[in-house]
Amino acid sequence: MRFPYFYRMLHNYFTIAWRNLLKRKFYSVLTVFGLAVGITFTFLVGSYIHGELQVNADLRNADQQYIVRSKWKVPEMGIDFATFGPLGKTLRDEYPNLVAGYYRYDAITVAVSHGDRHFREDVQTGDTTLLSMYGFPALHGDVKTALQQPNSIVITEEKALKYFGKTDVVGESLTLHNFVGGKQEYQVTAVLEDLKTNSVSHLLNNPSSIFIPLSSLEGRKGAESDWNFPFMVTFIQLQKGIEPKALEMPVAQILKTNAPVSAHENLNIYLTPLKDYYREANDGLVQKMIYILAAVTAFILLMAVVNFVNISVAGSSSRLKEIGVRKVLGSLKAQIIGQFLAESILLAAFASLLSIGFYELSRGYFGQIIGKELVSGISLFPWIIILPILCALLIGLLAGSYPAFILSAIPSVDSMKGKLKSVKEHVGFRRSLLVMQFTIALFVFVAAAIITQQVDYFFNKSLGFEKNALVSIAVPRDWTPEGLARMEGIRNELSTLAEVADVSLSYEIANGNTGAQYGIYQPGQDSAQAIHTQFFSTDEKFASTFGIKVLAGDFFAKPNAGIQTDRIVINRSAVKSLGFKSPEDAVGRQVRIHFSPQPATIAGVIQDFHFESMHQQIKPLAISHIKVGNTYRYLSFRLSGHVGPAMAAIQRKWAALMPDAPFEYTFMDQTLQKLYQSEIRLQRAAQLATLLALVIVVLGIIGMVSLSVARRTREIGIRKVLGASGINCHVLK
Repeated sequence: MRFPYFYRMLHNYFTIAWRNLLKRKFYSVLTVFGLAVGITFTFLVGSYIHGELQVNADLRNADQQYIVRSKWKVPEMGIDFATFGPLGKTLRDEYPNLVAGYYRYDAITVAVSHGDRHFREDVQTGDTTLLSMYGFPALHGDVKTALQQPNSIVITEEKALKYFGKTDVVGESLTLHNFVGGKQEYQVTAVLEDLKTNSVSHLLNNPSSIFIPLSSLEGRKGAESDWNFPFMVTFIQLQKGIEPKALEMPVAQILKTNAPVSAHENLNIYLTPLKDYYREANDGLVQKMIYILAAVTAFILLMAVVNFVNISVAGSSSRLKEIGVRKVLGSLKAQIIGQFLAESILLAAFASLLSIGFYELSRGYFGQIIGKELVSGISLFPWIIILPILCALLIGLLAGSYPAFILSAIPSVDSMKGKLKSVKEHVGFRRSLLVMQFTIALFVFVAAAIITQQVDYFFNKSLGFEKNALVSIAVPRDWTPEGLARMEGIRNELSTLAEVADVSLSYEIANGNTGAQYGIYQPGQDSAQAIHTQFFSTDEKFASTFGIKVLAGDFFAKPNAGIQTDRIVINRSAVKSLGFKSPEDAVGRQVRIHFSPQPATIAGVIQDFHFESMHQQIKPLAISHIKVGNTYRYLSFRLSGHVGPAMAAIQRKWAALMPDAPFEYTFMDQTLQKLYQSEIRLQRAAQLATLLALVIVVLGIIGMVSLSVARRTREIGIRKVLGASGINCHVLK
């Protein structure tokens, strides 16, 4: 019966290990705390990575779900995550043996009202297949018929509480402001549980929690059947066993038959699994974040293990006689190794248990840093038990192996005499561990400094416009000539406020959400050589409100002069791309624009300014007047005086002019901060890692110095007896 003997042996190992840890309380606490810091950071990052890997995994038939993506030869012709409006439905109708289902949506932002509650919301106007295709769980209502009627609306639990104060609101009504100045009543047909992060409802910067049928809102119809509309977000579900490669020929044939020649010749349609898309989107931003945090975690944990090894070996002088006695009494080398490994595992077990508490205390703070909510330890059962045990075994064996094998290899005679020769022979390795620890800490510190410097650069570099005291408010849309005239009247009323220096009405602002792109070229040139240019639609007050310098000509027209809709304003980059010698040379010249029958005249040239993220080079920009298409989205204000009184004055005037329009404003500083949210999160995570690395290094130094002092106490006493001063002893240390 060897099992009882083995059990007694392990019991003896851990009993002696416990006594030794109590005997060396200070060093045990240092080691446990250092390991706990490293393991806690590992748990936090592991929880984050697990959450990121689970995005889209809970969707129904997740292995068969794909997003249709577009790769344009000229990137300005479209966007990566969207395609032609009719493509998804055409694939399902013509190739049902390949495609099991589809879902398309057009993302809009509209004012939503119920009683005296008015808010601006991000809404998906999409196919009725949404709920059946992805299996979003419903609290109330029938998901099979929820979006069948044109005036039906589906909301999440959060929105139900926001507008009604309760969740059982099926049959209640919400009012949506449409794009022709009217209002439409929608009846709530289902209430969904709050949706987890996924690439269907959370594809864009702001997640969608309100869903209505396609083309049900006036002023926003027909995109799903328009082959000239390449901005429809489209998802498809493949039949079981079908690979994306099987759709290459069908897609090519459909595009050749239906899409404009200029489009299908410059476009490559491809599918990305939804389970992978979240990590691959935005140039693999999430995947890079995972790799960076995983590498930093490995460094932090390695530093904690190095501390353990160094303190264990450096404290060997107090254990040499114990080892010698054990060997004289017949202990085998393997038994001594087992004893030291038991101590290591016990220390790692304490550290793992402590790290569970640290995880619960710090997960909220760490979640704020990385912008993700981390799950509680209870919800991770049984992993919350399995992982600490595995960590204790793995780290205990890894960290304890070196001191165990070194100390057990000391000859019995040397151990009995307390000689440290065998340990000192390995001092080079220990020193190399210390050097590696300091190198890792320095690397983490330098990386954090570089990231901080980069983020500071984003916010301190001149953007080409004045971002201070600039605030934007989304306005109700009435995209008719009469609606535009009314909004211009409201703009003029608001501009009379003493607290407002200037006001502009525009479709775009410098928030990274760019508008349409068209090719422009000089008359006489081949249209195929057109410069693909970003287009903004603004009024004549845009440049003065944003503080953009006009280099030549006028921003559409001279003050008090009439607006001519065939005039455009371009930036300096467009001047260079079009081949003009100077801004002055460009003013008054005509250019042709793709899809426009009439030429446009350049009224003015403005300096380059950053209208996208500073990750992007400033592109050619052309600005047309909002009267060309009667479309607008924002009123932007240049404030004068103190911000608080100015916003209060604007709100009072707003309520008088538009009583049922949400007053939700955003300062340009806040808008820019959203553009660099990932960099800011990475900066905070790097700073936290630097702090943890510093804590671990300091703990290691304290342990090593205190052990060195303990070993040399007798030597220092002899030196003092022989006449050494306190200063001499301090220099010696």
